[in-house]
Amino acid sequence: MRLALYTGLILAGGYAGLTTALAADPTGDWRVADGVANIRVAQCYGSMWGAVSWEKQPGGRDENNPDVSKKNRPTLGMATLIDMKKKPGVDQWEGQVYNAKDGQLYSATITPAGPDQLEIKGCVMGFLCGGETWARVGPPIPSSPANAMAKGAPKSSGTAPKPQAAQGAQATAQATAQGTSGATTPGPAAPKSAGAAKPGQKGAADPVGDICLLPEIAGFAH
Repeated sequence: MRLALYTGLILAGGYAGLTTALAADPTGDWRVADGVANIRVAQCYGSMWGAVSWEKQPGGRDENNPDVSKKNRPTLGMATLIDMKKKPGVDQWEGQVYNAKDGQLYSATITPAGPDQLEIKGCVMGFLCGGETWARVGPPIPSSPANAMAKGAPKSSGTAPKPQAAQGAQATAQATAQGTSGATTPGPAAPKSAGAAKPGQKGAADPVGDICLLPEIAGFAH
């Protein structure tokens, strides 16, 4: 599978214009060493997560996953860095990495090596460790709105949230207006395109968007 971790090569280059003050920020889009994919890293619910945000050859599937129900899932948007926690006193995060080559999870760490490089190391049962260095191809990502939503979200009371109820009432009113007047009340005009989407913003040029909202990540975190 194309997204396997390989030991060794450093991909030259990086994202221009970053200062050394960003050296310890692992968020952003990173090109894996063999250049076949970008991994978007973001802080989600207190942990660092990474998901495939771009593929050199689109249409990849998680065909080596031992879980039959996941063999046909797209690799685009798939979580690869899982629930990585910051280690006290050092700029390093540890958790798990998913290796799509064999469909297995391994213990792993990520460590920023300057503003434009991210070192990732994975080990099997504490030994047979290998790793590679990823190159930055996108700027750091601000904290996801999902983090604030998760902290401030009220506990479920068995009733629908007010915003949804309001939307339902609005839809009913529009349906009534259509039935009585024969015309649909026009809604707000769609915003004009502002060009390519920024990292973390879902759009035509960025089909993944905020990885904290991906079901695989949001579901794990809750």
